[in-house]
Amino acid sequence: MKPLPTLFLSHGSPMMALAECATTQFFKTLGAELPRPRAILAVSAHWDTAMPAASIITQPETIHDFYGFPEPLYQLRYPAPGAPDVAQRAAHLIAAAGLGPTALGERGLDHGAWSVLRFMYSAHDIPVTQLAVQSQLGARHHYAMGRALAPLADEGVLILGSGGISHNLRERGSVAPGAPPPAWMSEFVAWVRQAIESGDHAALVDYVKQAPHAARNHPTDEHFLPLFVALGAAGENTRITRELSGETDRALALDSYVFTSPRAAVAA
Repeated sequence: MKPLPTLFLSHGSPMMALAECATTQFFKTLGAELPRPRAILAVSAHWDTAMPAASIITQPETIHDFYGFPEPLYQLRYPAPGAPDVAQRAAHLIAAAGLGPTALGERGLDHGAWSVLRFMYSAHDIPVTQLAVQSQLGARHHYAMGRALAPLADEGVLILGSGGISHNLRERGSVAPGAPPPAWMSEFVAWVRQAIESGDHAALVDYVKQAPHAARNHPTDEHFLPLFVALGAAGENTRITRELSGETDRALALDSYVFTSPRAAVAA
């Protein structure tokens, strides 16, 4: 079986789930053009745990993990079946890589997962499970976790990291709607893309020290960590085969990437 690509999608504000824009159209296009997966492993910035955790729930609820938004947002549901077998397989791979035991619990889909999947796979007929991030363990841990999970892409599982290429809610109000992105954001996003394109994964996992304006773009890095899972799962010599760049929501950059593993060329 040809390995599936891995994804990093910037999901933006919860209001993106109600939007018709370039970002949501990109999600729709991905769902239509990518090979259909047998299941999805969603790594969401909105599930943050002390140790690796995966959900074995068979029918995930739709979690509305936000406050103060318009009522139509709370009416949205994404009733996809769960994928407990994928969760258990992921837990085995993570443990085998020496990254510690994975807690298996029953958790629904938060908006990091369903807000993009509702555009990608609107029929909600592909089984989905979630994997948590561990924000206190940093980028290197998540890259290693992605490397451990790489066999899933060979087994028909779509590894989907959902977060934000830049995520500073405290500065969001300082950028007017429709205004050009601030330099501190543009320079960071450009650095990330260049590091991915050049294959400099070592610099990426050390982004806190090496990237320009790293702390300003990610005061906390839970929204950036899903990138490293997707990148690690694709492996060295990763190619960007699809992308959305240049879209912003005030102080949130919405760049998204599709990564193809060099294993795909061998399997083709």
